[in-house]
Amino acid sequence: MRLSLLAALILSLGGCVSTYPAPPALPPAPTSEVQPARAAAENFLTVLARVEPVAESYCRQRSVAANCDFRIVVDDRPGQPPNAFQTLDRTGRPVIGFTLALIADARNPDELAFVLGHEAAHHIAGHIPKRNDQALSGALLAGVLAQTSGLSPDEVRAAQNMGAEVAARSYSREFELEADALGAEIALVAGYDPVRGSGFFDRLPDPGDKFLGSHPPNAQRKALVEATVRRLQRP
Repeated sequence: MRLSLLAALILSLGGCVSTYPAPPALPPAPTSEVQPARAAAENFLTVLARVEPVAESYCRQRSVAANCDFRIVVDDRPGQPPNAFQTLDRTGRPVIGFTLALIADARNPDELAFVLGHEAAHHIAGHIPKRNDQALSGALLAGVLAQTSGLSPDEVRAAQNMGAEVAARSYSREFELEADALGAEIALVAGYDPVRGSGFFDRLPDPGDKFLGSHPPNAQRKALVEATVRRLQRP
């Protein structure tokens, strides 16, 4: 009920934010449900208004990405876990998505600002094309090695798939840390506290130090955010 109400409030307060169909009309909800949902929706829209222009400015300054016109979408499908993502549409326009569960779960606007800055940083730094290039290089190398070893065509294809996955994952942690640092800077310039915002790591499962893990340990990420803020605030 709360998530459906939150979707309705985001649409009513912010216009056409969601790219999914608007939720059906809701029955009257108790005041105890309306107020938290309204606060979450208002926090989200306020964060977008302050952080997105900063992210687009950083994007244009760095001149890595060809398109800096971010499109922010809300995934209002029921049952989606707290999550945010960055991708590109068919025209190459950067898209940043938030699930309603993440918006509702945020403890404060600083968390939303840091997450938005982090996802924008992936695009600003060109992580999607870099990851694709690395996967292709890994697949080609693994394929050549498999062919010279006399493996069958099916085994070569399997080796190429594994090579692509290993190559892409080998840089995933580096990309996540780079996005954490740049995302913290974007959130800070937008007027938010990224150290407080990184508190959402405390509620995420810790990937630890797994071999070929796609994300760094949560403690390492929080420490990097703190170090980034200290550097930026140094006189």
